[in-house]
This record gives sequence, structure tokens and C-alpha cells, in this order.
Amino acid sequence: MNFIQGFAALATPAFLILSLATPVQAAAGNWRVIGRTEANFGNDRDVITPKGQNDNYRRLKFKVSDAPLNMKHMLVTYDNGAPEKIDVRQNIGKDQESRVIDLRGSGKRSLRKVEFWYETKGVFKGKADVTLYGMK
Repeated sequence: MNFIQGFAALATPAFLILSLATPVQAAAGNWRVIGRTEANFGNDRDVITPKGQNDNYRRLKFKVSDAPLNMKHMLVTYDNGAPEKIDVRQNIGKDQESRVIDLRGSGKRSLRKVEFWYETKGVFKGKADVTLYGMK
């Protein structure tokens, strides 16, 4: 096998791996921070209100940091006042993310507010920070 054949044999699998990884990286870059809240151990719910005109999303997810959290459900209120209760029922560990949540309806949805209903899991591990992300 000469140099060119050897290079082609190595380059082809590397190109395929890189080309398969690119869409995943591009999709991950489309997530935008909608807002943040700190889960207070005295409460069982918090609200994030999107700011600005860029509040149209098709999917949501959230990340929990600093302490674990048991997310019961979310109540998404759209700009037209229609609510959507989304059962999450997921224990989210420190520095972990929820599943991706598709909003009902077709197309992008304009958000008025998102309420989180939860149980705090790590009282002695600090307060859980919750960051909400949206994808258009």
C-alpha cells in the first residue's frame, strides 16, 4: 500500500465520524437560555418569565446545578393565556439536564411564563439552581 492509499484509508473513516458529529453539535448550539431561578427549600415552586421579544420556542429543557431536585411538573403559560401542564416526574441530579420537552401545537409557541413544581432533594447540599433553555 502506498502513501496515498494509506492516507485515503485513514481519512475516509475520520471524515465520516466528523460529518456525523457535526449535526449534533449544530443542534446543541441552538439552545438559548430563557431564564434562571434558585430552588428555595421553603417553597415548592418557582416561576421564570421570559424577557424580550425572542420568546417563541418549540422545545424546552432545563439544567439543575449546585444540588439535586425532584421536578414534579411544569406549567407553561403561553402569551394567549392558554396553560399547558407538563408532567416531568424526574429526579435531576446535580449538574444534570432534563429530557427535551416538546411543546404542544404546531410551530413555535410564545411563552408568558414557566412555573416549576418540585421537591428539593439535597437540603444539606445547598440550593438547586435551575436554568431553563428553549429551542426555536
